[in-house]
Amino acid sequence: MSAPHCTTCPYCGVGCGVTVETRGDGVTVSGDEAHPANGGRLCVKGSALAETLDLDGRLLQPQVDGQPVGWPQALDTVARRFARIIARHGPQAVAFYASGQLLTEDYYVANKLMKGFIGAANIDTNSRLCMASAVVGYKRAFGGDAVPCSYQDVELTDVAILCGSNAAWAHPILYQRLVRARQQRPALKVVVIDPRATASCDDADLHLALRPGSDAALFNGALHWLAQQGLLDEDFLQRHTDGAAAALQAAASWTPQRVATFCQLPLAQVMAFYRLLADAENWLTLYSMGINQSSSGADKCNAIINLHLAGGRIGRAGSGPFSITGQPNAMGGREVGGLANQLAAHMGFDDADVDRVRRFWRAPNIARRPG
Repeated sequence: MSAPHCTTCPYCGVGCGVTVETRGDGVTVSGDEAHPANGGRLCVKGSALAETLDLDGRLLQPQVDGQPVGWPQALDTVARRFARIIARHGPQAVAFYASGQLLTEDYYVANKLMKGFIGAANIDTNSRLCMASAVVGYKRAFGGDAVPCSYQDVELTDVAILCGSNAAWAHPILYQRLVRARQQRPALKVVVIDPRATASCDDADLHLALRPGSDAALFNGALHWLAQQGLLDEDFLQRHTDGAAAALQAAASWTPQRVATFCQLPLAQVMAFYRLLADAENWLTLYSMGINQSSSGADKCNAIINLHLAGGRIGRAGSGPFSITGQPNAMGGREVGGLANQLAAHMGFDDADVDRVRRFWRAPNIARRPG
C-alpha cells in the first residue's frame, strides 16, 4: 500500500479534499478528514472517484500524428506549430480554453504563456458561462472579484437563503453542512428561492416558487420594505457604502404587493420572507447557476448584494452574499487572470497594469487588450 496522496475532488464547487492510496492493483479514494471543506465526508460522486481511474482507453503518453513519442518531441512539435501559426496569422490566431478543474498553478502558467509570451489574451474557461454574472456583480459592488463569505458561515447564520441553487444535488457536502447546522441549531431557518420544487426544498422552512427571472424584484422589494420599516443599518451605509440613496430610490416602486404580482407569489409568502429577514441577526444568501446563467444575472447578483449591504449583513460571521461556483477552482482561475478580459491577479488592461505585469513576467510581447 502506498502512502496516501492528498488531492481535491474535481466535480462541484465545494472542492472536497480526498486522499488517494494504491493497494495492490487497485486504488482507493476516501475523504480527507483534515480538509476544511468536507472534514472527511464525500458525496456519492466523490466516493466513486476510484471508478474513474481505470487505464483502459486512456492516453498514457504523448502522440504526434497517432504515433507515440517522448515528451521532448511532443513539446517541440506543439511549440513549432504554434510558432508557424503565429508567424502566418499573428497571435490572435491562437486561443486556449481552460477549466475550473485546473490547479491554480496550472492556470497561472497557461495564462502567462498565452498573454505574456504568445501575446494575445485569447484564454477563457467555463467560468465565463457559470461565473461571469457573479464576477460582474462583485466588481460593480466592491471594485474587485472577491467573495466576502466562507463555508464556516453556513454553521453561523440565522437564515440561509438558497437562491437559484439546488445545493442538495449540485453541492451535496455543503448542503449536508447546512442540514447538520440546522439539527444543532433548530432556530436556523432555510429559504429556497427557485421556480422548481427541488430536493433542497425538503428541509426548507419556506419555498418561494417565483416566476423565472423575477429574482431581482424579490430582493429589491426586500430592500424597500426593510427601509420602510426602519430596519436598514444606517451606520454601515454611512461608513462603508456609496450610492445608497440611488439604490433605495430605484427600489422604491417595489412594494410587497407589486413584488407578489410580478413574481407570481402569494403576498403572504413574500411577507413571510421579508419578516424572516427583519427578525434575523444574520442572513447568508447562497446563489448559484440559477442566478448567474441569465440575461440579467449580474443585476440579480447586485440586487442580492445591495440587500446585504443595506442591512449591514456582510463582513461578519454568518452573513453575506455567497456565490457558489460550479467547479472547485473557478475562483482560483479568476484570481490568476484566467479570463479573456483580465490580465492577471485581478488586474486589467490599463497601461499601468500591463506595464507592471510585463516587467514582472519579463514578457516584452505581452497582450495589451482583452481577448
